[in-house]
Amino acid sequence: MKRRDFVGLTSLAAGALFLPSFPSMAGNAVDPSRLLEPVMDATVNKRLADAALNAAKSAGASYADVRIGRYLNQGIFTREKQVQNIASTESFGAGVRVIANGTWGFAATNTVTEAGIAKAAQQAVQIAKANSKVQKEPVKLAPQKGYGEVAWKAPIQQNAFEVPIAQKVDLLLAANAKALENGANFVNSALFQINEQKYFASTDGSYIDQDIHRIWPTFSVTAIDRASGKFRTRQALSAPMGLGYEYMVPKAADKVAGPAGSDVIGYKNSYDILEDAARAAKQTKEKLTAKSVTPGKYDLVLDPHHLGLTIHESVGHPLELDRVLGYEANFAGTSFATLEWRKQGKPYGSKVVNIVADKRQPGSLGAVGYDDEGVKTKEWMLIKEGTLVDYQKIRDQAHIVGQNESDGCCYSQSWQDVQFQRMPNVSLQPNKSKLSVDELVKGVDKGIYIAGHGSFSIDQQRYNSQFGGQVFYAIEKGKITGMLEDVAYQTNTIEFWNSCAATCDESDYRFSGFFNDGKGQPSQSSAVSHGSATTRFNGVNVINTARKVG
Repeated sequence: MKRRDFVGLTSLAAGALFLPSFPSMAGNAVDPSRLLEPVMDATVNKRLADAALNAAKSAGASYADVRIGRYLNQGIFTREKQVQNIASTESFGAGVRVIANGTWGFAATNTVTEAGIAKAAQQAVQIAKANSKVQKEPVKLAPQKGYGEVAWKAPIQQNAFEVPIAQKVDLLLAANAKALENGANFVNSALFQINEQKYFASTDGSYIDQDIHRIWPTFSVTAIDRASGKFRTRQALSAPMGLGYEYMVPKAADKVAGPAGSDVIGYKNSYDILEDAARAAKQTKEKLTAKSVTPGKYDLVLDPHHLGLTIHESVGHPLELDRVLGYEANFAGTSFATLEWRKQGKPYGSKVVNIVADKRQPGSLGAVGYDDEGVKTKEWMLIKEGTLVDYQKIRDQAHIVGQNESDGCCYSQSWQDVQFQRMPNVSLQPNKSKLSVDELVKGVDKGIYIAGHGSFSIDQQRYNSQFGGQVFYAIEKGKITGMLEDVAYQTNTIEFWNSCAATCDESDYRFSGFFNDGKGQPSQSSAVSHGSATTRFNGVNVINTARKVG
């Protein structure tokens, strides 16, 4: 079968069972043309929402909210010169959350009619009343004013679903060709596109219509030394973004060079997949002969695409208030940063560590106007000059820490899942004074520059951890001297952030992020970005991952 014929015949994603382990493609397989249908009608949604809210109040709810959602996904998967799969999915339904007898109840339906949604509301109240028999304390919601009828739309320039599939396939296959031309033996590439159309209404008086877009191009390149059987890989240095297809149109102004001698290029609001694929192949071949690192203490210079994962695991997750309170102990652990730990006044990091939470950052994965319980999003400090000053919280948590306002970080992955506290964008603020990457490296006598996400592990309290990367370069007396391999650093959260010595300025600030951040039981997935500039950490313990222990 010719590739063009294949593209035309795979619109219904019959091979959905063979999807790689990438972002969730939940929903029903649909023809790609379905993804181009108009967004949900706000007038119709308001009528449906009122049916749910009225039914909930009539059944005895003291509070109710309803989310009507249409979730669109498309994934395109290729390998070398072939298309592996094209999957387009749609999920549509409504979820109703209520408080009755001081207790939460939730129910969902894909029968999105006035009768169907009213029935779900009544069921949610019944569940709440049943749960109230074992509830020890009533739910206490932080006050929230109603906003009336409002709308928020991601400021995209081009809807990725409107771009012909053949054009997107051609781009991925061109990236594969670039990798193969530059020495790769194998290459896989993929492009994920998501559109969340969400309508929220509550008894507080809010009717909020939102249209959210996300995109993620990615690949994996492998080079083999056939004589020895040794192989190395390098993943894409792209960041998933809250943008449209304009992200796939590279602009020179969006490229940021790593330190001189590193052969690393970072990307801001647009991404050059062809350049990155070619560079990845060259770097992967170089990794085959790179020097294996000598274990010891090193100053680390961490690229934003790498540092985002460390921020995510060692700051983002441990400062989720539900983890701090022990509500998340049944899945992925709790947090060392308890309320008692905070009272002790111990520094979370050095004075240069200023970490902010913000769900409004343009282009970020977490960018929305309102969260999934109708709270307007905002920016707030988590760590100020190394001191823990706040957590991430939602409406029914604020009173526990003596506050009367939600942070607007409640989210659900779909209409059929209940919303709960999720990580907002969590970012390390850049240096207010001018400091370039090369200037940062000049101050390092013995160090390693690391770019890209690698394997990692962290304990249940988000304290002891180990992180790898994609590419590593030795730094000697302020200069990059060559590529290294088998690098990972071991540390604990407090030691690591207290070793933070300096961060570059705003010109180097970029996003890293994740399409599929898992949390909860049953597990849910959310998308989140982490911004930072290149940052130096002094005296960090580095191990050799290829050496045997004992």
